[in-house]
Amino acid sequence: MDFEPSAKAAEYLGRLQDFMTGHVYPAEAEYARQRAAAGHDDHTLPPVVEELKARARERGLWNLFLPDVSGLSVTDYATLAEVTGRSPDLAPEALNCAAPDTGNMEVLHMFGTEEQKRQWLQPLLDGEIRSGFAMTEPAVASSDATNIATSIVRDGDEYVINGRKWWTTGAADPRCRIFIVMGKTDPDGEPHRQQSMVLVPRDTPGLEIVRHLPVFGFQEQHGHSELVFRDVRVPAANLIAEEGDGFAISQARLGPGRIHHCMRAIGMAERALDLMCDRALSRVAFGRTLAEQGVVREQIAESRIAIEQVRLLVMKTAWLIDNVGVRRAQTEISAIKVAAPRVACEVIDRAIQVHGGMGVSDDVPLAAMYAQARAMRIFDGPDEVHLRSVARRELRARAHQ
Repeated sequence: MDFEPSAKAAEYLGRLQDFMTGHVYPAEAEYARQRAAAGHDDHTLPPVVEELKARARERGLWNLFLPDVSGLSVTDYATLAEVTGRSPDLAPEALNCAAPDTGNMEVLHMFGTEEQKRQWLQPLLDGEIRSGFAMTEPAVASSDATNIATSIVRDGDEYVINGRKWWTTGAADPRCRIFIVMGKTDPDGEPHRQQSMVLVPRDTPGLEIVRHLPVFGFQEQHGHSELVFRDVRVPAANLIAEEGDGFAISQARLGPGRIHHCMRAIGMAERALDLMCDRALSRVAFGRTLAEQGVVREQIAESRIAIEQVRLLVMKTAWLIDNVGVRRAQTEISAIKVAAPRVACEVIDRAIQVHGGMGVSDDVPLAAMYAQARAMRIFDGPDEVHLRSVARRELRARAHQ
């Protein structure tokens, strides 16, 4: 396996690092100021992010996640995704590489009709609108996608949707114009052929956004929302692919997307380690800097070791996706979804501890990063589901020996 970035990726990486240093990190304080001035219940994008988007696009740092657009492999993009994770509120959005839009664009790119691509994919690629992915439901254990209860019923030239969703990321942002909704078109069918996906514009009658959910008290700018669908009607042409393809589409969507999430988590861990070291070198307690205290040195060393280990596992997974495909990388995809958020949580937690009271304040980004990393252990499948998958494949391999 060769994880060395291609010449093209290395050139992108240099440009991205310059962009982060020259524009993104300096904009973080202004972003926080603009959000505070607007009120954290206001989900309008702060103007400073639109400025970053324009600068990123001028530099060709745009839609790098999509191989057919950027020309980058998954392995190439993984290195770039890590860098964006160092400023998770600003960098992914600035590069038009933020979830859930990336996954939704991948779905439309792979499975959308020409009309669906014209109407929804192109505005997403242009960064003009945002989107949501409505899969998780409050009334069922959505970690098992076969539980999904939202109904999608064909009625002539339309589909009628009824159900309730929550944790639909992006829905609070007024730029969110379209939802990909997963529900059941054939509740009596084979378990993994019951589900389908349809496109539902935000302004469709019967669609109500009930509330925006905070994460550990943080109301993120794009929001995570609860939606209700009451006799929502959309044209049959809004179906993505065929009836019964919903589960397969979701798996195709989540494979590369988990690489993105995991590498951004590593980026957060690296930023936390940087902050931890800076604090340890500058803070004096009991006559010595924290960096001279054995317990702090151990925390720094453990963090470096854990980051290096999990990065290697994520890069191996990216390489497998590039070389043998998502299906044959399923064990590794599940493994990184457990390992990367755990490491990020552990490293960020150590950094918080070294910062003392400052660590749990808004003066440093650690508390917000911890909330994101901790939530990652639940979204896109909780740890327990992925551990179950890894164990099942491991035991199945032994059974066939």
